[in-house]
Parts: sequence; structure tokens; C-alpha cells
Amino acid sequence: MTSPLNIRNPKAHALASKLADLRRVSITEAVVGALEAELRREQGRIPLSDRLEALADRALTKAGSGRAVDEDERDALWTR
Repeated sequence: MTSPLNIRNPKAHALASKLADLRRVSITEAVVGALEAELRREQGRIPLSDRLEALADRALTKAGSGRAVDEDERDALWTR
């Protein structure tokens, strides 16, 4: 058997009440809905390493097999 959730933080209560008022539901329904939404968001999150890897792959695809840039050309890019 689970025990009831009892949060005694005034800020948490105020936020839950505000959300409940906006959604026109009970505080319990507001809290459950917010927690469900946050869990869906967390479970759907793509790790940063995967996002960076995909970005690098796209950049390499766009770059193709271009020529190497020499030091003078690279320096010229920084002095404009």
C-alpha cells in the first residue's frame, strides 16, 4: 500500500493552486497532470551526446570533402 503524498511547501502549494485554477481542475488533478507531462518530457529527451553527434554528422555531410585551409587563410578569417 502506498502512502499519500503530502507536500507542506507553501510555494509548491501556491504553484499547484495556480495551475489548478488555470486548468479548472482540482489541485490533485493539476499535480498529477503536471507530473505526467514532466515525465513524458524527460522520457522523450535526447541525450546531449546524441544531439551533438547528429549535429556533427550533418555538418560533416554539408562540408563534404573540401580542401584543407592553410594557416594564412585561417588567420585571415579572424582578422576581418
